[in-house]
Amino acid sequence: MKKLLNITIVAMLAFTLSACGSTNVKSNTIVDAELTDRENEILSTTSNQSFVFDFNIESEYKEVTVWVEKYEFGKLVDEKIGYLTTEVMNNGSIIFTIIESNAIENQTLFNIGINSNGGTGSVRTSDIVSTKGTEGRSIVWGNISEQMDVTNEQMVLASIGFSWDEGSMVSFSSEFYRDIERRISELENHEVVYLLRSKFTK
Repeated sequence: MKKLLNITIVAMLAFTLSACGSTNVKSNTIVDAELTDRENEILSTTSNQSFVFDFNIESEYKEVTVWVEKYEFGKLVDEKIGYLTTEVMNNGSIIFTIIESNAIENQTLFNIGINSNGGTGSVRTSDIVSTKGTEGRSIVWGNISEQMDVTNEQMVLASIGFSWDEGSMVSFSSEFYRDIERRISELENHEVVYLLRSKFTK
């Protein structure tokens, strides 16, 4: 019942946010959505952190796949946490929310929703970040800051980094989302990193 409720919430969020400004996005690109105060309030009451992206694609693109990858000190340890493929047309939005579980220590719940042409697809999954617990844990978030070309199959939309180091934690640079070599280098600086990735296919 609880799982069904969370999936319903994601679907409702996708519907509520479907009016985002995707029509103002350049053709064949995806960008960090500009949300209203009300939309931000809705997301903040249903999740600990959220990301919304608007896309605008030409008719040759038929599907979008979104998934989460997990890295530990720069090494890929899980390549498909929450895998979702949905048919898309013209424009739409991708919604990614993160919820800290109250039931299990250091468990993170991921909700992914895709809205396009009046249709919505969603998936909910979870993962244990680490066996270290939450004491002394630091978290950094990041996402794309400029339009990205959907033809780029190496697309990373958002990132969440965890560390238990007593020193200061470094945020992800803007180049992290565009430059593969820079991304690999920065991943090594964090104990655990989750990446939200997407791929548009014809």
